[in-house]
Amino acid sequence: MNSEVYGKYEIIDAHAHIFPEKIAENATENIGHFYGIPMDGNGMSKKLREAGSKIGVLKYLVCSTATAPHQTENINIFIAKECAEHSCFYGFGTTHADSEDLEKDINQIISLGLHGVKLHPDFQKFNADSPEAFKIYELMEGRLPLLIHCGDNRYDYSAPHRIRKIHDNFPKLKILAAHLGGYQQWDEAVECLPGLENVKVDCSSSLAFLTPEKAANIIRRYGIENCFFGVDFPMWSHEDELVRFLKLGFTEEENQKILASNFKDFLGL
Repeated sequence: MNSEVYGKYEIIDAHAHIFPEKIAENATENIGHFYGIPMDGNGMSKKLREAGSKIGVLKYLVCSTATAPHQTENINIFIAKECAEHSCFYGFGTTHADSEDLEKDINQIISLGLHGVKLHPDFQKFNADSPEAFKIYELMEGRLPLLIHCGDNRYDYSAPHRIRKIHDNFPKLKILAAHLGGYQQWDEAVECLPGLENVKVDCSSSLAFLTPEKAANIIRRYGIENCFFGVDFPMWSHEDELVRFLKLGFTEEENQKILASNFKDFLGL
């Protein structure tokens, strides 16, 4: 990292995944196989902090996804434990549309002091706007923000039009639509998501696939104030993602908003 850039900005990584050490390698490999992308890290908390320190990350939104309902409780306890041990972490819990007791899951997340809920409909295999998922949003609206994976050309579970339907039915639910609102479906995303109140986006797992010009145009469609910097660890290198971001050509003030200020406003930090 150029020494002139390092330390110039306050940086928050608004999208990172961590796993218990005993399963971190396998979990990371599974993500790589799912997307056909080589992983940069191994998903351990220590590795995340080491990677982020190379660009001066001060805070991280950390999360993990329950691919089966029975995993929910242990994942939430793990994330809360990591947050208690590392003040740089802001944890989001998880639940599953097939959970037998969604209210219990959401109450556990709140009681553990976690800051929101992470869902990945493609991993979890439910439509983001299904009646089962709507039960989750009913319990969350006005209480917890939602970080949701969006988009994939191979599936329709988390397509941008489904995210739009979530917003239309739960307008007070704060939504962070990952991957600029639609991984591999960025054109559809910018047709149906910009301008929606309470819908924000992060730029994780996007900048490596878009030209700087297109990425910058997409972010401007959403509005500079509605975009967060995120790396999607362990998928990408913090250093590489920051280099890609700084090529977008925003002003220093705009860079600082995306790199940290917008996320702080979102969580009321």
